[in-house]
Amino acid sequence: QVQLVESGGGVVQAGGSLRLSCATSGRTFSSYDMGWFRQAPGKQRELVVGITSGGSTNYADSVKGRFTISRDNAKNTVYLQMNSLKPEDTAVYYCAARRAYRVQYEYWGQGTQVIVSS
Repeated sequence: QVQLVESGGGVVQAGGSLRLSCATSGRTFSSYDMGWFRQAPGKQRELVVGITSGGSTNYADSVKGRFTISRDNAKNTVYLQMNSLKPEDTAVYYCAARRAYRVQYEYWGQGTQVIVSS
């Protein structure tokens, strides 16, 4: 079982930056693919960016060039650096994990709220 705990959300003005962190439990973090998802009010949850155990990334078009995912396997933590934030980035952001070669993400954090004011 993997436990995920997000932090770093908050309120920021448009054009500002935030860095989200997702700390994980377990001894096999480096073997997991990790992802950041978000869900805005009245909308479906969407994948923001994923990073494989090997470090390959996949960004949603809406965040390319503004958001950066990284992982620190020594700290069992994945980060999401969000720059040039827009009001449409407002959402609850979730961290997720899956074992390698799985299609679906298996483990989820509780989410952290990001609000971008105009």
